[in-house]
Amino acid sequence: MLVTIPDVLTPEEIAQTRRGLERTPWIDGRATAGDQVAGVKNNLQVPLDAPEAQDLGQIILRALSRNPTFTTAVLPLRVLPPMFNRYDVGMTFGAHVDNSIRALPNGQRLRTDVSATLFLTPPEDYDGGELVVHDTYGTHTVKLPPGHMVVYPATSLHSVTPITRGSRWSAVFWTQSMVKGDWRRNMLYDLDMAIMRTRTLVPDDDPAVSALMAHYHNLLRHWSEM
Repeated sequence: MLVTIPDVLTPEEIAQTRRGLERTPWIDGRATAGDQVAGVKNNLQVPLDAPEAQDLGQIILRALSRNPTFTTAVLPLRVLPPMFNRYDVGMTFGAHVDNSIRALPNGQRLRTDVSATLFLTPPEDYDGGELVVHDTYGTHTVKLPPGHMVVYPATSLHSVTPITRGSRWSAVFWTQSMVKGDWRRNMLYDLDMAIMRTRTLVPDDDPAVSALMAHYHNLLRHWSEM
């Protein structure tokens, strides 16, 4: 399931993040890549231990906590602090699948169920740089306005096309979901969307609303891994 989430960051948060990244040193993105991925990764990133990265990451984590679409689509259990990357002219990231396990700053391990890219650069400021996600339903090309985000299964093969003009900045991160399986998350997401739609048509005490909400919570109770 691929879900686009608009306006995750406010204009003020986008500007603050951009200002912070402009003052931050960038290093070769292969510093955090495994042997196989290093061969197809050509970008820049902010060092993980840079104070700026940690401060700016908190802006994004707070934004996620207030975003209902992220919550219902991802059902987050643990979120890895965001990494900030940059693609200048000629840079790209070949087709790959993200690492299945990553470590939180406290050393706790996290299973990467859902990948996310939060765009920070206006699409008219650069050519190329599309995120391309391959799944069972075909190929999806994503290029969003700043502050908008896309989430998709971390099991998906994906890539970033070469930059031919300008520079593309973004934040990427991974989430361990309460519900491991993508098709189950997809079903719960569709059911939650149906509940929200139904609640606009009938009162909350209507039996249809109660029945749908009961099914949602019972499925979540049955499938969640806590």
